[in-house]
Amino acid sequence: MATQDIIIIGGGHNGLVAACYLAKAGLKTLVLERREVVGGGAATEEIHPGFRCSTLAHAAGPLFPDVVKDLNLARHGLETINSEIRVLALAPNGRSLAIYNDEARTAAELEKISPRDAKSYPEFAASFARIGSVLSPLLRMTPPSIEKPARGELWNLGRVGLSFRGLGKKDAYRLLRWGPMAVADLVPEWFETELLRATIAARGIFGAFAGPWSAGTSTGLLWQAAMDGHAVSPASFIKGGMGALPAALAKAATEAGVEIRTEAEVKRVLVVEGKASKVVLKSGEEIPARAVVSNADPRTTLMRLVDPLDLDPDFLMKIRNFRAVGSAGKINLALSGLPSFPALNGGDAKTRLSGRIHIGPDIDYLERAFDASKYGDCSPSPYMDIAIPSLMDPSLAPQGAHVMSIHVQFAPYNLKTGDWNSRREEFGDTVINCLTESAPNLKELIVGRQIITPLDLEQTYGLSGGHIMHGEQTLDQFFAFRPLIGWAQYRTPINGLYLCGAGTHPGGGVTGGPGANAAREIIKDFRKK
Repeated sequence: MATQDIIIIGGGHNGLVAACYLAKAGLKTLVLERREVVGGGAATEEIHPGFRCSTLAHAAGPLFPDVVKDLNLARHGLETINSEIRVLALAPNGRSLAIYNDEARTAAELEKISPRDAKSYPEFAASFARIGSVLSPLLRMTPPSIEKPARGELWNLGRVGLSFRGLGKKDAYRLLRWGPMAVADLVPEWFETELLRATIAARGIFGAFAGPWSAGTSTGLLWQAAMDGHAVSPASFIKGGMGALPAALAKAATEAGVEIRTEAEVKRVLVVEGKASKVVLKSGEEIPARAVVSNADPRTTLMRLVDPLDLDPDFLMKIRNFRAVGSAGKINLALSGLPSFPALNGGDAKTRLSGRIHIGPDIDYLERAFDASKYGDCSPSPYMDIAIPSLMDPSLAPQGAHVMSIHVQFAPYNLKTGDWNSRREEFGDTVINCLTESAPNLKELIVGRQIITPLDLEQTYGLSGGHIMHGEQTLDQFFAFRPLIGWAQYRTPINGLYLCGAGTHPGGGVTGGPGANAAREIIKDFRKK
């Protein structure tokens, strides 16, 4: 007899979101997390005495509003902080450029640099907003079966098709062209300023093993527009650091009746007569369940937790070819004060630095950074997405001090020379030396640092290949192809085994979307029984 209706492997934010919905539907749910705390990539850790930082992800995806509302996360302590600036781009020539939530303010900022770009920006923003409104319903939709779509799936796609027809010829043509296009080809159609081009193009390669000239990287901009109507991701932070999100989710889950066990590493999913029947912990304990839901990435779930003999050889070959080799690392700094950025030219530092900070001044810079990774080396001049969350949330550091969170591309999981254990400090030094070009007094302010390599992402945080998105988000691993064609509906070839992590639709980022969508499909299956 099963002691649980559902066992969820992994207490990351998607696993907790799924647990909340499943428990609210009346299913007895157990979450097993191998680490001592829940959260996965959404975590806050003390990196130096008195300094707390969002360890991996430093900005929300943004979170799906319906997930926040359905689970009443505000009542459970979740508080988001939104900067009026989405991103501040810094250039080595002492110039800076801010992209605001308000397109008129962005256009006014651009007027100082390029009147032509200032004129183009409002239409660029409006076009992506219109396209985003058409794509947005896809985020909450279960991808249809390609071979035998159900009537409801065809109806949902038909509604999206009607919205597409309402776009107008110009935007409809843009959407069809942009999807497979390299983002480096898209941005020159709108803008002449290299700093602006690179800042927008960076959204297309964030977290990806790709450069701006790689085909299909414009999809990242379109998907971002579907998230919140903008081609550039927002600066949306969680008060208390990203770890406050899983803390709120854990409270909501516990209130709904979910049992959460930490330091409970799952070693194997046992399959009996083609059905997932129980999980085996590292301790040897066996826990039966009617269904098992994995928040781990697809390769970990289907190549490590499941016996390969339980899978069809053709499927096994396809999952082995699922691309999930990471190219990003993370540096977190404890600082005794706020770094000086000469490019601000005396502007209000707190306001202009309160969003995300972009280092990558032109398209060629971004492509050269990717080139190093392609050939198995760390980029000497990496693309960086930076946040100083203590500017808007002083609780993260002592008075007058700050924490800095640095997402670094490109740092390949597979190094041509040496290994990550021996090159860890070299990686940290390279990043800080590069950043010092924009903030000359940075080194003298550092009182502590945390270096997270792609190998750490795999070994400590359970991300196969060190890929922060659980797998490349390219056109062939997207929507109805994520993780594989024919298996994009959160189910697997093993009856009773489901996926709910970022390796499923709608993909990576801290949104809660995969967990919510997977829970909906699991509840449907249980109601049929």
